[in-house]
Amino acid sequence: MQRRHSGFATRITRELAEATLSDVDTLIDRLLAAIFTDNPDWTDYGSVPRDDLREGCHDYLTRVLELLSGRVDGPDPADEVAAAIARHRAAQGVPLEVMLRTFRLGGRIVWEALLERAGDNGVAPGDVLDAGTATWTVIDELSSALSTSYRDSEQERVRHDEQRRNALLEDLLGRRAGDAGFAARVARELELPANGGYLVIVTDVRPDGSPTLVSPRTSLDALGFRSVWQTKVDTRIGVVALEQRDAEEVIARLRPLARGRSAASPAVSGLDEAGAAYTLALIALSMVSSTATELVSLGDHYPEALLVRSPDLAHRLVARNLGAVLERPAREREVLLETLVVWLEEDRSTANAAARLHCHRNTVLNRLQRITALVGRPLHSRAAYVELSLALSALDLAAIGQSAQSG
Repeated sequence: MQRRHSGFATRITRELAEATLSDVDTLIDRLLAAIFTDNPDWTDYGSVPRDDLREGCHDYLTRVLELLSGRVDGPDPADEVAAAIARHRAAQGVPLEVMLRTFRLGGRIVWEALLERAGDNGVAPGDVLDAGTATWTVIDELSSALSTSYRDSEQERVRHDEQRRNALLEDLLGRRAGDAGFAARVARELELPANGGYLVIVTDVRPDGSPTLVSPRTSLDALGFRSVWQTKVDTRIGVVALEQRDAEEVIARLRPLARGRSAASPAVSGLDEAGAAYTLALIALSMVSSTATELVSLGDHYPEALLVRSPDLAHRLVARNLGAVLERPAREREVLLETLVVWLEEDRSTANAAARLHCHRNTVLNRLQRITALVGRPLHSRAAYVELSLALSALDLAAIGQSAQSG
């Protein structure tokens, strides 16, 4: 192997390290003994086979001596040997602190070996001190390379876990919705209960990537609700395990956190129904104005949900019941629609409607007669009440849809 001189180590240090390379197997034995006897509580390599650990000690100690001897240039804060050890041990679950302590143990053993070699060769004390400075410079740089690579590996693992979690949720809510076997697998891997009710929450995501529901998982954790969350381009989705508790408890906790548009599905009986719940939550979200700041529950809006699911029927319902009213001039149309809405909300009480509209009861009666003439049938029948209420809701939903398209 070609020799290359290292600028940080003196000639004496390089010669001592070169001579010590032949003793690396002995140094490995010393390091392994130190790992398992000096401080066993903080050098836990229980997940690492003994041969694997020995190989890692060999690579590390050899690298230290190669750097000190000048066989390789360095020290390098991105040393490839230290980085490889870090990646391998991170995959085995060995804590970073354990490896850093092992590196320091190895540094001590190398330094003691250099002292022994210096004593045998009659090296001057000043030159031995230089060897100590060089040794700990190498150990510090290798430790830095180890830490950087370990943290990079951990970040990569977290990213991989996040990608896997998102993929599982994507399939659960999409193409594998309703698959009970897959739902059971998701429950195991995401640490969710296999049984009990579930709720799906959908909230808008702003252009800057921030969701319009503030820290929902943290808030639910505080109440003992387990949940998993996934962020898409324009929405964030939460799957909440109810575990025999009331969905209204979740909704009541999340409502004050809304800073924009959010929606909740009805409760479903199991995780395999989360896909259906997700669809219903999206329907609920579509019924809310994009400028609203609220969390709505589909359970409070089933009639509107029926209209959203059947847009053609909703259009026909509006045309049949309100078509003639909508054709009137803007001012008359607005007055008639407002009167009809208030009258229906007041359980068809003319007196109560007049009080809310700040007009005389006869004025309300006259407007209702005008609506009756335009609609072409009485307003007091049960069918008229249902159809007019639905038609007005469909009209509101159409306005929300037009607002969303224009936005």
